[in-house]
Amino acid sequence: MSYKLIYAVEWSCAIMAVEEMKLVILETSDIHGNMIPINYANNEKTKNGISKIASIIKEERSSNKNIILIDNGDMLQGTPLTYYYAKVDKRDKNPIIDVLNFLKYDAAVIGNHEFNYGMDILNSSIKQSNFPWISANILNEDTSKPIFGKPYIIKKFQNGLRVGVLGLTTKYIPNWENSDIIKGISFEDVVKTAEKWIGILKEKEKVDLVVVSYHGGFERDLDTGKPTESLTGENQAYELCIKVKGIDVLLTGHQHRFIENKYVNGVLVLQPGNAANAIGRVEVNLKMHNNVWKVIDKKSKLVYCEKRESQVEIENIVKDIEKDTQNWLDKCMGNINGDMTVKDYMNIRTKDNALIEFINKVQMDSASVDISNTALFDNKSTGFPSKVTMRDIVSNYVYPNTLKVIRIKGNDIKEALEKSASYFANYDGKSIKVNPRFTTPKPQHYNYDMWEGIDYEINISKPAGKRITKLDYKGSPLDMKKEYDVVMNNYRAGGGGNYSMFKGKPVIKDIPIDMSELIANYILSRGTINADVDGNWKVVHD
Repeated sequence: MSYKLIYAVEWSCAIMAVEEMKLVILETSDIHGNMIPINYANNEKTKNGISKIASIIKEERSSNKNIILIDNGDMLQGTPLTYYYAKVDKRDKNPIIDVLNFLKYDAAVIGNHEFNYGMDILNSSIKQSNFPWISANILNEDTSKPIFGKPYIIKKFQNGLRVGVLGLTTKYIPNWENSDIIKGISFEDVVKTAEKWIGILKEKEKVDLVVVSYHGGFERDLDTGKPTESLTGENQAYELCIKVKGIDVLLTGHQHRFIENKYVNGVLVLQPGNAANAIGRVEVNLKMHNNVWKVIDKKSKLVYCEKRESQVEIENIVKDIEKDTQNWLDKCMGNINGDMTVKDYMNIRTKDNALIEFINKVQMDSASVDISNTALFDNKSTGFPSKVTMRDIVSNYVYPNTLKVIRIKGNDIKEALEKSASYFANYDGKSIKVNPRFTTPKPQHYNYDMWEGIDYEINISKPAGKRITKLDYKGSPLDMKKEYDVVMNNYRAGGGGNYSMFKGKPVIKDIPIDMSELIANYILSRGTINADVDGNWKVVHD
């Protein structure tokens, strides 16, 4: 074989080597501080955690050289460890960011819960990160530019492939977050923002592939396009797929859903659940044609970490703060005289009970008002044992909510009660069931409120919207036109959960202290709490 022939063969092989390639995109989302596999309520081992996800990331990197690793938001808040760092013992470095740095994330998207601990925590976490936080639609009101820096990243590969990853965040944050925390920040519509920046990615940056990482979910059924919730703008993933041209892959989150290998209008979509139960994996196969990379096929799947080993490197990063968190969690706050435990979740939600009455009493005491509402957030709460520790408090009140007192009319209270009453399915004459709209596609038990300070009955034999058959205040029917001051958490006070009757109402008092701290202080100051029930409400049926 001649030298020229050998050279030609080698050159041909070199061309073939770059004609086709496989790109892998890995997505985590809604991790909510779950670093290690542990249930803080009882310290039992769990099947989830970033330390287990890390083994999947390591495996992918060992078998694929073209990888992008993205976190889609809601990483910094959600466990006692994150609360302890933010509220009790703030150290020089956020351990969550230390973990993300170790795993070499390429970028992270700002989630709505990133704001929960305030801008100081968020800004210091961003500064500590070895990767950019991207969100193109969260703007500085003064400059109209992305407030956290980059709206997107460009990932370049040796074979010339250029991948653009655009970050977007649900625009609904002002409806949940305390206004003082997000002062000076605007949250723009994600569809309009995507149209603008994808144009830039295509025309100016000359990317070959567009990936959108959106901390938001789907507002419509992926197959039929029919609305699955009120179209408030909280979730616009379906709209992004339909209205915005040029998206190849859409990474989503926020709804805690497990979605894999689905397509909407030709866009490959993915959502990897929550609490580090799984990591989303996208595989895109490309081929060079006329010096342009073309997508041959694309697919996605969820890789669950249930059977993976927890990586000791991650455990070591959080070891010190984990130990301190555990000591703090076991600190006794006081005693309960009586029964304040949870045995039956439906029973808790169908008649007045000691746990919910206690939470409402804490809220009323903190706000100095006599009407309050709260919710049993999920079906994991165990209630308070006879000796209450911080572990019990943060396990039962899982969100870093603060309180607001808003001034509303009696008619608003009735409308809110009817909204809560829709939590129950139409009574079939046999058993009380939950309306599927509160369980599918995402459990929303936190959107069923229970009130103290008023007397009411919910009759689930009646049609939705006409179920409040009794509504009294201090022994007389509630005046529909009169104004009342009501305390509730900041999420609900802003209209969160589609409680639009509360949105925009006058804020009489803002109590910027986390509820878990208010509960702890209430118990500490009294020593012993009586598990009282005044029976002011119940669910009935004909």
